[in-house]
Amino acid sequence: MSASGSPRKGAGPRRSGSGGLQPGGVPLAAVLSIIGLLAIGVVTFALGSGDIPFSVAGNNNPGSSDDPTVQKTPTPPDEVVVPTAPPVDVVKPIPGTLVYVKDGNIWLQTDRTPQQLTKGGRDAMPTFSPDGKLVYFVRTRPANGRWTINGALRDYKLDVPSLMYIPVTGGSAKRVMDGVVDGPGNLKWSGFIRNPAVSPSGRYIAIATDLPDPTRSDVVMKIWDTRRDRLIDPGLSQVAPLGHQDPVWRPGATDQLLYVRSDRDGAKGTPRLYLYDMSTKKSRAVTGPGYLHPSFSPDGKYITATKTSAFGTDVVVLSLATGAEVLQLTNDGTSWAPVWSAAGDQIAYLHSSGQLVDLEVAQLEGSAPAWTVKESVPLTQNAGLDGASHPAWYVPADQIPAQPTPAPTVGASPSTAP
Repeated sequence: MSASGSPRKGAGPRRSGSGGLQPGGVPLAAVLSIIGLLAIGVVTFALGSGDIPFSVAGNNNPGSSDDPTVQKTPTPPDEVVVPTAPPVDVVKPIPGTLVYVKDGNIWLQTDRTPQQLTKGGRDAMPTFSPDGKLVYFVRTRPANGRWTINGALRDYKLDVPSLMYIPVTGGSAKRVMDGVVDGPGNLKWSGFIRNPAVSPSGRYIAIATDLPDPTRSDVVMKIWDTRRDRLIDPGLSQVAPLGHQDPVWRPGATDQLLYVRSDRDGAKGTPRLYLYDMSTKKSRAVTGPGYLHPSFSPDGKYITATKTSAFGTDVVVLSLATGAEVLQLTNDGTSWAPVWSAAGDQIAYLHSSGQLVDLEVAQLEGSAPAWTVKESVPLTQNAGLDGASHPAWYVPADQIPAQPTPAPTVGASPSTAP
């Protein structure tokens, strides 16, 4: 496992054997911090998921801006700077709380005020519980491993992931499930845990994982049942070894789950969005190739997602019913990982400038599907956020505008009024 938890295809115990690991106690995290961003970021994202800009891989080092003569420096690890509030005619107040990651630590941002929630630099991929009281996330820890690869028994340095949660008010984090794999004798290995998503009921947590046995599974979408403390494998089809990623639950539907099925066409990534129904145990393709990082509209009828192309990544809105694009929010080629506000009229997303990643928000005007978009505004400034950890957004019910009741058509009877 790498420090970020990125999948290492071919770098773990597999049914057909694998190689490429560093023996003799060489830290895999150190190797993957260099090779992983190149091999994993390019192979996993470019081949399996699409053409993600290189700077989104979580590189927080100072880098050049769009103007090569201008240097931008990220804020210190224990600080996130937010711009002053823009005029009300540019963007409405930001309701609720956003969560994101910087330098491996989780941050909350409410009313344009950021607050650090965790420390230690080993946390990623946060998401809220349905009631907004908890943040679920993935935390890695170093461990010594021993495994037989291609017939040779060797020792390894592992980064073992755990699915954790912590109250938004702070305190001690609790473990939900662990990624350590105990083999026969003194063998020890580690699986992957990525992209947790909590169902509206709070009972199920969808993750991308190769647990419980990485020798028999790629990193695919599975579901943790919190009542029975067991992992459910729905057996979804995949293109091995690319697997799945980015699960998200449909609002109000406790048994419908949207996810990315990674695929490729030669060297080009062709990820597609699929919808899985737990009640029927069936899934269907929602889109054609080129989409990942989905997030539902509050009514569950539309999806905002990252669109990949030869020009980079942009944020779009899609119809769940048809998979067709109904709106393009960005056209800069360096925006990704959108999240839809539960209030319905704003979409936040990550954006890179040079090598720095910040959070921006777009304001939707009008009604679905004929929205228009006002100019997006920044929510952080030179923050250097972790680009591989997508933001999440919780808005309490008292901050969600009531939907107006349609007026009855003049002359219509009660039975025919809309």
